Amino acid sequence: MQDAVTAARPAPLAQSNGARLLTYGDLPREFNIATHFLDRNDGDRTALITNAGPVTYAELQALANRAGNALRALGVRQGDRVLLALGDGPEFVATWYGTQKIGAVTAEAYTYLQPKDYRFYADYAEPAVVVADALTLDRLRAAEIPNLLVVGVPPDRLRAGEHHFETLVAAQPAELTAAATTPDDVAMWRFTTGSTGTPKACVLAARSAALSFEWFAKGILDLGPDDVVLPVPKLFFGYANNMTALFPPGVGAAGIVFPERSTPERIFELIAEHRPTILVNVPTMMSAMIAHPDAAKQDFSSLRICISAGEALPVELHRRWLSTFGTEVMDGIGSSEMFHGYVCNRLGQGRMGSLGQVVPGYDVRVVDEAGESLPAGEVGLLEITGETAALEYWRSPEKSARTFVAEHTVRSGDLFARDAEGFFHYKGRVDDLLRVGGRWVAPAEIENCLLGHPAVVECAVVGYEVDGLALPRAFVVARGEVTGQELRDFVRARLAPHKYPRDVRFVDTLPETASGKVNRRALQDE
Repeated sequence: MQDAVTAARPAPLAQSNGARLLTYGDLPREFNIATHFLDRNDGDRTALITNAGPVTYAELQALANRAGNALRALGVRQGDRVLLALGDGPEFVATWYGTQKIGAVTAEAYTYLQPKDYRFYADYAEPAVVVADALTLDRLRAAEIPNLLVVGVPPDRLRAGEHHFETLVAAQPAELTAAATTPDDVAMWRFTTGSTGTPKACVLAARSAALSFEWFAKGILDLGPDDVVLPVPKLFFGYANNMTALFPPGVGAAGIVFPERSTPERIFELIAEHRPTILVNVPTMMSAMIAHPDAAKQDFSSLRICISAGEALPVELHRRWLSTFGTEVMDGIGSSEMFHGYVCNRLGQGRMGSLGQVVPGYDVRVVDEAGESLPAGEVGLLEITGETAALEYWRSPEKSARTFVAEHTVRSGDLFARDAEGFFHYKGRVDDLLRVGGRWVAPAEIENCLLGHPAVVECAVVGYEVDGLALPRAFVVARGEVTGQELRDFVRARLAPHKYPRDVRFVDTLPETASGKVNRRALQDE
């Protein structure tokens, strides 16, 4: 694979507000993500809000420069990969920007993986350095991964081949000349976060960050310097990383970072303490927050937006959120393959039950298997064209050819229908469809129906087999007294007869992937 590609320069486009849309042709030929986003800020402004207090832009810039110098001292060179396997905090953000500034490539891994999983990431990504912390160190050691830069662990606990972050970084100069990179240079790896299969790295050029910021953060969210962003997902997840550590510096705003796992209680505490204006959320956490016994006591008046992504937001869950908290939800869809969101509802103009309209800068179509556009109302695959698209899946040429079907174009495995007004409606994933009685059934349709029952808090529908025949099974988190037969009858009264779940299992919680999606693979294994 080449480290750079030449992209066509399109004609100027217009944003929904009529302003001219910045495109690839507007980007300078010398472009570095760290200087473009981080270094241009007023040093006195707050960049990060942490458990230990605020971090100014001047402090974050200095720490990022020292971290970049430290990585160079460890032998990291332009184009090398640096794998971040540590919790959220200033060190994560600074090391991410320090890696970018020296022209290396950032990649992030979840902090609760098993040693075998970290071994996979190390063998696959071949990072020059892995950045760890007290939470991941022992599992990285068990995976026998060398050249660790370790945050927050005393020096006397480290072994040969492990480097003390605080000592090494403090010894470096606070000035760092940015590498002479271009918008087309590979800058980031983002791992796919689906509920099945082995993660694949989407190889992304620097232009993806610049254009997504302009098109989504500024064009759709109207992100401004007074915004404070609180993420529910952790920074290893590109959705949260973009919204907390990348987009806010583009306008001098602030992001809240905290190392603990996200729980309803912790999110409530952070909202009460820091009064964020934007909450970056996922449907599973939204459901848990609504179901919390203290939900009605929360003051969400500081929030101007709750963003929902990661998976489609069911209509009934959306209604419950509005009735409980009153904060408007902007539901949308993005992917690692396209770097961030490409379809989203607009503030004050959303349509409940849809994922919104096309983000300016993208061309989004619903197509058949041959790639032919389908008319409004028909269900097909979603195909997205835009210059933020990844270049390929690393070392996966066949999968790359099936997904990246043309220049800057991704054909996803998501099934959608577009209505006459241009709103896109999610119909499930091709891999999730069940063939019941010779007819296709989308689990999402059954799930949305079940969520209309007042006793159902969360649910997920997967397939199982009886005598070689596929049937729907529902896993339900419920409140109050309800039986499986009641729920089966509820669905049969509202959907076609063959769609009701033949088996209903009540559970305390639904398993989740690292990115907060329902882990359907785990449910299918039960």
